[in-house]
Amino acid sequence: MQAKELTFDQLVAEADRLGLELPIEQTPEWASYEKTVPGRTFWGCVAIQDDGGETLGVAAFTDYETHGYHYLRSHHGPVWARELTEEEEREAMVALRDFVSARDRKVVFVRLAIEHELDVSHPTLSMKPYDTTVVIDITGSEDDILARMKGRGRRDVRKALRETPATYADETELAAKSFSEYYDVMVETSERDGFVPAPIDDYENTIRCLGPEHCRVFAGRVDGRVITWTMATISGCHAVRYYGASRSGKERALATDGLIFFECCTLGKMGCVDYDQMGIGSEEFPDLMTLNTFKTKFSKEVRHVSPDRDLPVRATFYKSLLAGKKILNKVRG
Repeated sequence: MQAKELTFDQLVAEADRLGLELPIEQTPEWASYEKTVPGRTFWGCVAIQDDGGETLGVAAFTDYETHGYHYLRSHHGPVWARELTEEEEREAMVALRDFVSARDRKVVFVRLAIEHELDVSHPTLSMKPYDTTVVIDITGSEDDILARMKGRGRRDVRKALRETPATYADETELAAKSFSEYYDVMVETSERDGFVPAPIDDYENTIRCLGPEHCRVFAGRVDGRVITWTMATISGCHAVRYYGASRSGKERALATDGLIFFECCTLGKMGCVDYDQMGIGSEEFPDLMTLNTFKTKFSKEVRHVSPDRDLPVRATFYKSLLAGKKILNKVRG
C-alpha cells in the first residue's frame, strides 16, 4: 500500500467518487475552524491506496503542537471505502507512518481511528477514546422518533414536555451574535462536573467557521433564561451533538430531555437522518460509563466505531513520552 498527498478539493472529490460520507471533522469547514485554535495548523490530506492505485480511504490531518513536540490528529479518520482486514489496516498504517516520516520529521506520532489493536500502534498517550456511541434515528414523524426510543427515554421525554416550563428553540442566529449567555451555562456545567471548558472564542469560532449549514445551536429557556443548550454539527445528512451544557437544579435533567427531543425533530425536518450523541463507555473503554444511563435511553441500539489510537512515527521520542507519563502518574499517586 501507499499514501498519496491530496489537496482538500481532491479529497472531497475522491470521497464523492467513492460514495463516502465525510464526518464534519474531515471537511474544509472544520479545517478552517481548527486554524483558529492556538497550536493547531492544517497539515494536509492523504489518500491511502492499494498496490493497484485504487483509493481505500482518505483522511485530513491537523498538526497539534503541545509541550514542545508535534503530533498529527485526524478526527474520525481515515474514512474507508470498505472494511479492512487486520493485515490490510496494518499495511495501511505502515504506509501512512512512512509517508508522514518522509514528509515531516518533526511529527512524533499520528492520532487517528484504528479498528484493530495493531502492533504498530499504541493506546492514546492522552485523552479518553471510545469505541461505542449512541446514534438516534431521526427519520419520520415526531411520534416515529419517540417510538424508537427505549421505554425509559419515551417516559422521560413525555414527562419533560408535560411538566417542565422550558421552551425550546433553534437559537443559532442569537448565539452567532453573542455567545456569552450560553458560555455562562458551560462554565456552571464545568464547575459542577469537574472539567475545564474551552475559551469562549473556541465556541464562537466553531459557529462562525462552520456556518449555519454545518452548525446549529439549540436552547431551552425558563422565564427567558437559558438553562440548557446544545451545539450540533451537520455533515451531509448526519448530525452530531458536539457540545452540551446545563445549569444546576431540579429542572436540569427534564429540560435537557425535552431539548434533545426538540433537536431530533428539528434536525429531522432539516433533512438529517440520524443524530450521533458522541460516545459512551464500554468494556474496553470504561471511562465514559457515567454517560451510558442518560444517552442510551434515546435509542434501543448502540453503534461500534473505531477508537482513537496513536501511530508512533518517531519511535524513540514516543517511548520517552510514555516513560514521562509513567513518572508523572507515580508522582500523582
